[in-house]
Amino acid sequence: MSLLIKNGIIISDGQRKNADIYCEAGLIKAVGNNLNIPDNVKVINAKGQYVMPGGIDPHTHMQLPFMGTVASEDFYTGTAAGLAGGTTMIIDFVIPSPQQSLMEAYETWMQWAEKSCSSYSFHVAVTWWDESVRQDMKTLVQEKGVNSFKHFMAYKNAIMADDEILYNSFTRSLELGAMPTCHAENGEMVFQLQRKLLAQGITGPQGHPLSRPPAAEAEAANRAIKLADIIGVPVYLVHVSTEDALDEITRARSNGQRVYGECLAGHLLIDESVYQDDDFERAAAHVMSPPFRSPEHQKALWKGLQSGNLQTTATDHCCFCAEQKAAGKDDFSLIPNGTAGIEDRMAVLWTHGVTTGKLTPEEFVDVTSTNAAKIFNIHPRKGSIQVGADADIVIWDPELSKTISAKTHHQNIDFNIFEGMQVKGLPSHTISMGEIKYANGQLMAKKGSGTYIKRPAFHPIFDALNKQGKSQ
Repeated sequence: MSLLIKNGIIISDGQRKNADIYCEAGLIKAVGNNLNIPDNVKVINAKGQYVMPGGIDPHTHMQLPFMGTVASEDFYTGTAAGLAGGTTMIIDFVIPSPQQSLMEAYETWMQWAEKSCSSYSFHVAVTWWDESVRQDMKTLVQEKGVNSFKHFMAYKNAIMADDEILYNSFTRSLELGAMPTCHAENGEMVFQLQRKLLAQGITGPQGHPLSRPPAAEAEAANRAIKLADIIGVPVYLVHVSTEDALDEITRARSNGQRVYGECLAGHLLIDESVYQDDDFERAAAHVMSPPFRSPEHQKALWKGLQSGNLQTTATDHCCFCAEQKAAGKDDFSLIPNGTAGIEDRMAVLWTHGVTTGKLTPEEFVDVTSTNAAKIFNIHPRKGSIQVGADADIVIWDPELSKTISAKTHHQNIDFNIFEGMQVKGLPSHTISMGEIKYANGQLMAKKGSGTYIKRPAFHPIFDALNKQGKSQ
């Protein structure tokens, strides 16, 4: 499809300008005024609207097998919901079981992801260690376009990476030019607190945040950062939820360390009072890890985005319906962890960030798209509106409004953590690889129309090591 977007205000790479955009064969071919374009081109008049790079959600879990069940959102429904909210790319997670080959797990997730209708890529989790893991990491980086490896510092007796695994994987990541990422919670502390609370008779969802205090996150964040510093590899901390963990990131960055932080839209806007709801279903629907925190942590996270010490926003989109959450009716530690958000991330951030003055439109683009593209080494292909970039574009109408509701959202889940929230600022059109996938309230995403995006290793930062033969 050839497409011309006219009369919009382009916001990209920290700049804004009035210009038209011509797209052809999935790419941006021209940006400017009075463009010379072919006849019979589809035209969108974006007058009065912002034209921005499509959103990138760097943290989703579609179709994830977890805690005895499987997430209700698959790669088709999840990416379609994302398109309805202006997100044109996800970076999901391949999570091998302990002792499972990383390559075997990667191939399984790739098969599931064939249903996607937007761009997608993968982080791969390291949940165990031996020589085969070391070799699989090399194959993933050099042949499959994976440049980030995930480490769960929580979930003892399941997928938790201990310090030995962290050391080996971080070191291998440095050799290969890959980025370690971490879910920072002290898994042993969480495990022991869960046992203590259950023994005290605290079995409901209110026990969930008590078992995962801010200190558990801060300790793990500090440990990951210090380990990365010793090894000399950059590190990315996912879903930062506390002022304590943010302080660790800020301190490291002020010392020149390459540490990156991600926060979730939910952690910015929802507080821990949700776990005190007497209705089990409503309280359990909010169970995720790390849990929602008290308001002072939310204020700190906003400041983290404003200061640049947190660079990206995500959702940790991992859907479990009421029937699935009921597995933990008598034991909060058995409630499947996860909430939704991929459809609403950009709207709630615009409403509570841009319209309140916390973020400028340029900063909004950075934290919803461009920074993720830069950190994971796919900029300017993604996260930018310039000639040669993929035509992943959202046309954003600052005057459109709606009330968020599970009754009307496209996400395949029976609950919405933003239920009843009024938002102003929504996509009128979402364009993925040059194809209009969402327009004026109509979702037109086709199953299987998505594109797998390879992400190159981080060169030339690591060239010196590679020349020394340390990648062998």
